[in-house]
Amino acid sequence: MRGIEHRDSILTTLCRSRLLCVKINVIMASVSVLMSQNSIIHTNNLIKMGVLGTSRLLQRTIPCFCCKMSHQNPVLRYSVYYKQAISKPSKQWMISRFEWPKLERNKPLGISLPSAASANCFHTSSIQGNREEDTDELKRKEPSGRNDVTEVFSNVDGQRLLNEQKERYKTMLDDAQSSPRAVPDSFDFSDVPQHREEPIEERPKKAKLDPTDMSVLLFPGQGSQFVGMGEQLLDYPVVKDMYEAASAILGYDLLALCLNGPKEDLDRTVHCQPAVLVTSLAAVEKLKHENIKALENCVAAAGFSVGEYAALVFGDVLSFEDAIYLIKIRAEAMQRASDMVPSGMISVIGGRATKYKEICAEATSYCKVSLKMEKPVCKVANYLFPNARVLAGNNEALDFIIDMRDKFHLRKIKRLPVSGAFHTPLMAPAEDAIAAALEKIDMEKPPIKIHSNVDSKAYVHEKHIRKQLCRQVVEPVLWEQTMKEIYQRDKGENFPQTYEVGPGKQLGAMLQRFNGRAFRSYFKVEV
Repeated sequence: MRGIEHRDSILTTLCRSRLLCVKINVIMASVSVLMSQNSIIHTNNLIKMGVLGTSRLLQRTIPCFCCKMSHQNPVLRYSVYYKQAISKPSKQWMISRFEWPKLERNKPLGISLPSAASANCFHTSSIQGNREEDTDELKRKEPSGRNDVTEVFSNVDGQRLLNEQKERYKTMLDDAQSSPRAVPDSFDFSDVPQHREEPIEERPKKAKLDPTDMSVLLFPGQGSQFVGMGEQLLDYPVVKDMYEAASAILGYDLLALCLNGPKEDLDRTVHCQPAVLVTSLAAVEKLKHENIKALENCVAAAGFSVGEYAALVFGDVLSFEDAIYLIKIRAEAMQRASDMVPSGMISVIGGRATKYKEICAEATSYCKVSLKMEKPVCKVANYLFPNARVLAGNNEALDFIIDMRDKFHLRKIKRLPVSGAFHTPLMAPAEDAIAAALEKIDMEKPPIKIHSNVDSKAYVHEKHIRKQLCRQVVEPVLWEQTMKEIYQRDKGENFPQTYEVGPGKQLGAMLQRFNGRAFRSYFKVEV
């Protein structure tokens, strides 16, 4: 035990409450008396004295003081060689003058420490002392002129001190209870300013648009091209300049190719992607002159595959020239990847029993086992609308699916006019070139929601855009999921106006299959 002169500082660390410290001081005085008598220090003895039982904290504190006194206790930072006591439970230990001396190994302390099992569970009843042996030991160890424990605290002195402490703290408790802090009935706030001297100017609230006044722009992708596209756009300003600027970057006459073909050249990836991009942005110029509010109130935009670049130009993320440069690099890299392996894409519509991933797995297995092909590919490349997918891969795998259409419960199959298996691992050789080109381009944060094909979520920042555009060539286009993100509404809520800007009407047809109510406000900008 620590001496009385140190008990206040120790117990105040345990509990800052003044009333609780009163009880703890009484406890320590009682413990001191018991130790002076070399009595068995037991929690039950303290409970009988009325100093325990009012707080669970006290019931946990007393065993720590009376028994373990281990360095594991955060308050008692000194240990009475607890580990040695466990290994040598029969050894006698003594502390003189109730102080914390610098203990030496094997120095007796005057109490019998518990055995290893009982010490670990804080069993205080095993603490015993032998008064006669302790006194003799102290007389042998203490130098002359120093009093032993029994002389410092006799029975009479201990009892007198305990009574004085009880009387003192009883008076303190009575004073605290009889003199409660007075709380005024009312408070005076006359000196506190109630209002600002200068009123704050209220910012004008932005008018909330009705959903029917909002608009969404959808940009088509590769496969929507046709010979003659762009002819209805030439009368609008800037359109011819757009084709000429693109032709200067690409190195060939893009407008002539769009108007006159031939179709075989237009369908090639290196020509098709820039042609669809420029024609779609030219359609935006037409919409600008016919319905400027559709652009001003646009809240979201999305593009299918290469159409995503057109959406980024519309959203001021990319400049027109940078987009043409990126598409040139992208189209050439994807064309080289397509020329490496004969591949293609088919559009399929199935039923509820159709399992598209199992179809692709069976087609891949057929190419491996029957045709002995190395690393054949057949994947879902586009999610169009419920029960409609685009499958892409090796031509042999696609031919197998067409032949087995009845087995796979496919109601409709159509080959797409593309020259490669886009959005599959067969496009992996194009990733490095696209990533290098993206690093050279400056981008801005989108002012509106522009959705990514990779995960259907709206772009967040520049780094996010670069990452997703690079992954786009090898990941499937989640168009069905994108439509859900854009057009998900509560029951009875109106839908925004939807404009398909670019060649073809495929996006409108898919919207009609996905959400008939949203399709009611669909408009096609003819090119």
